[in-house]
Amino acid sequence: QVRLVESGGGSVQAGGSLRLSCAVSGYTISSNCVAWFRQAPGKEHEAVARIGRSRIPTYTDSVKGRFTISKDNAQNTLHLQMNSLQPEDTAMYYCAADKREYGCSARKDEYDYWGQGTQVTVSS
Repeated sequence: QVRLVESGGGSVQAGGSLRLSCAVSGYTISSNCVAWFRQAPGKEHEAVARIGRSRIPTYTDSVKGRFTISKDNAQNTLHLQMNSLQPEDTAMYYCAADKREYGCSARKDEYDYWGQGTQVTVSS
């Protein structure tokens, strides 16, 4: 059984930082696409960052230079370091895993496994 469990969300002021983690069991993330999505109230899911077997990350434009996605293969854990947080980053953040190795998609419906989400709230 595949299980993804996010942690690290919380409330911070603008300019602050948070580090999200996604502990994965029943599935090896080292060779496959994994991603962080977020969903703000009333909005669609947005692929924030994704990384596959190549370990070359892809970011949505609004977080480039502020967020960093990384894999800890030894711990089978995905991280998202978020710096210079802004109120518009407020959302529920989800980690997701896909069976493909390359060409990691930004489409929500192409990911096979999802965590339950962790809330990030940034106040101005």
